[in-house]
Amino acid sequence: MAKGIRGAEGRYGWAFTAPAIIIIGVFLVLPILLALYVSFSNWHGLGSPIGNSSFIGTTNYEKVLVDPGLAQKDFGTSIRNNFYYVIIVVPLQTALSLFLAVQVNRRILRGRGFFRTAFYFPSVTSSVAITTIFIFLFTASGAVNALLGWLGINGPNWFADPSGVIHNLLAGVGVSKAPAPLTAPGPLGLQWWDWISGPSVAMCVLIVLAIFTTSGTFMLLFLAALQNIGSEIDEAAEMDGAGALRKFFSVTLPMLKPTLFTVLTLGLIGTWQVFDQIYLTGKGEPGKTLLTPAFLAYDTSFTNLNWGQGAAISFILFLIIVALTLLQRLILRDRDVGRRAERNAKRADARLHAEAAMAARTSTGTGAGS
Repeated sequence: MAKGIRGAEGRYGWAFTAPAIIIIGVFLVLPILLALYVSFSNWHGLGSPIGNSSFIGTTNYEKVLVDPGLAQKDFGTSIRNNFYYVIIVVPLQTALSLFLAVQVNRRILRGRGFFRTAFYFPSVTSSVAITTIFIFLFTASGAVNALLGWLGINGPNWFADPSGVIHNLLAGVGVSKAPAPLTAPGPLGLQWWDWISGPSVAMCVLIVLAIFTTSGTFMLLFLAALQNIGSEIDEAAEMDGAGALRKFFSVTLPMLKPTLFTVLTLGLIGTWQVFDQIYLTGKGEPGKTLLTPAFLAYDTSFTNLNWGQGAAISFILFLIIVALTLLQRLILRDRDVGRRAERNAKRADARLHAEAAMAARTSTGTGAGS
């Protein structure tokens, strides 16, 4: 009888999940498989990929990764630009969102609801609207340059300046040309001098924009994690003589590790997929210093009608994101079970300390009352 009931449950379960499985298969799995086929074909966007293209193997991947030419150089430029974007945006937005979460979680802060809403508001605002506002703010005669002018600084023409920040700093100390060793060809068709250019002045605006718009979302994730930390743990740390900084780095931050991994992962994925801001601010200009792999895949497919190469760029970007996510998981994972057990023991000990302290306070209050 039990076996029959379980069999019926299985059938009912498949019946309830079948619509979702069909929708996911038709609108997600099949398009991905079709795009994977397109990346190995010479389809140019006319008609269906099946029957209107031929299989050409890894030619599209070779043009982007191996064969010297404009396709490889553009892909290398996009990787360089996005690399600097990622290594600056992800740490800064994570640190800022954690800082904001700690501040709005303080009990002594008045109007915490207002500040939480204010910090989160840019995250729910249209990226097109915010990018347009930033374009007006950072024009040559915009508010940012006006503010810099009051401070005696001649601001640049932000979105028209392709010079790299590191190159500008080196020029300030007299290194305006590439030293001979750095003129050698580097990966993906770029010279080593090009690889160490740093983000362009125009890219710096998009970095500020990304930090401004994403920190509020990640602040809420950290805030939820902070509110799950029991007050007895903080009390135990204070009884052991830990100061505010010591308590944060030795107690609070380790307990935020799962949330920290989530924030870093989401930030990593989002920064490698940046597209809207690139499209609105000149489609990779100035000097292709705003070109990113996501926009390059779109431009190659929809503008140049080279859908096979555009699909190849998309799957290379997918592999980059997966590889970096796994690397990040490897770095942040618990080293061994023993350390986890040790942390659990410390937490249990902290709870015992807190309970003992509360018992002592209670007995002291009772003694004083009697």
